[in-house]
Amino acid sequence: MTDRILVLNTGSSSIKYELIDVASRARAARGLVERIGEEEGRLTHRVDGGGPAYEQRRPFPGHADGLAALLKAFAEAGPDLDPVAVGHRVVHGGTRFTEAVLVDDEVIAAIEELAPLAPLHNPVNVAGIRVARDAFPGVPQVAVFDTAFHRTLPPAAYTYAVPAEWGVRRFGFHGTSCAYVSERAAELLGRPAGETNLIVLHLGNGASATAVAGGRSVDTSMGLTPLEGLVMGTRSGDVDPALPGYLARVHGLDARSAEEALSRRAGLLALAGSGDMREARRRAADGDARARLALDVYVRRIRKYVGAYYAVLGRVDAVVFTGGVGEHDVATRAEAMAGLDGLGIVLDDGHNEADCAGERVVSAAGSRVAVLVVPTDEEWEIARQTFALV
Repeated sequence: MTDRILVLNTGSSSIKYELIDVASRARAARGLVERIGEEEGRLTHRVDGGGPAYEQRRPFPGHADGLAALLKAFAEAGPDLDPVAVGHRVVHGGTRFTEAVLVDDEVIAAIEELAPLAPLHNPVNVAGIRVARDAFPGVPQVAVFDTAFHRTLPPAAYTYAVPAEWGVRRFGFHGTSCAYVSERAAELLGRPAGETNLIVLHLGNGASATAVAGGRSVDTSMGLTPLEGLVMGTRSGDVDPALPGYLARVHGLDARSAEEALSRRAGLLALAGSGDMREARRRAADGDARARLALDVYVRRIRKYVGAYYAVLGRVDAVVFTGGVGEHDVATRAEAMAGLDGLGIVLDDGHNEADCAGERVVSAAGSRVAVLVVPTDEEWEIARQTFALV
């Protein structure tokens, strides 16, 4: 028996994975399969303390192909895969799953039933679980749900003003990231998590804002599905609820087509021609007016949510940036925080632009509200919850 957990974080276009020794918190190996479904995909596999990265560059048409490739990477580059359990990130748990659970056929069926609420994610999460069950027969599989952290939302935050018989509500997502980041942010501030109020901005291909009061989620921008809220790579975020009806009348889109368009063909992709923030910034720097407008829309939406959640919390100790864009895009942090001096949020340009990594404070010395960068570690949080369960 080992203390190693294989973590599979299967996203809409990528698979992040790590083999983590929970006792020492050491990563025996880690890797990323990215650009799944695109013309050229890439797998990068790194073994702790061992030589150059193992790489593959080829198309990965679907997530099953990516999962097969990462298993091959372990076989060819090591280390031996001997996990005590496999932990899976699952995006939507609905009202049924409010904590991590051992996976069986019934759990898989329930996750699949929730797929209409997270069509970009739950199906690929299930694909990862199925491949892992085949690859590691007899090894416990654990599902850790992004929605679980938001089980503390009060009724006034999760209730929509629609007929009750519809059976819909706000769930919220990125909860695994928020759970980890909130705890680390409180430690960085030197305050007990139970006494710390935060606005967590998880900015990646998917993006969300969450108001965290004393370690508990009290409001969050994503809703029934991960489509609501901030502008994202390919998702629109907030739009007029009448938009699907308008699209049906004027453009002949049925409900499924409209939902797919808002999920896969909107956001930065629709406005800038690319869903990748790096490419959008490059195009804007080259004078592309569409790309510049896309960035302005993106950061304006973030500022609106920061102001709203400041009002919800009453007192804010820190605004926390995490996720790929939040951690690495200097300009997004600067533009999103611009003009918030009246709320006591003042960025330090030098700290924000410093070429460094890891947890850090990027606000000015006199800022009443700290601005932090806290790299998320969803894989560790998944490993921790998985090990605790098995």
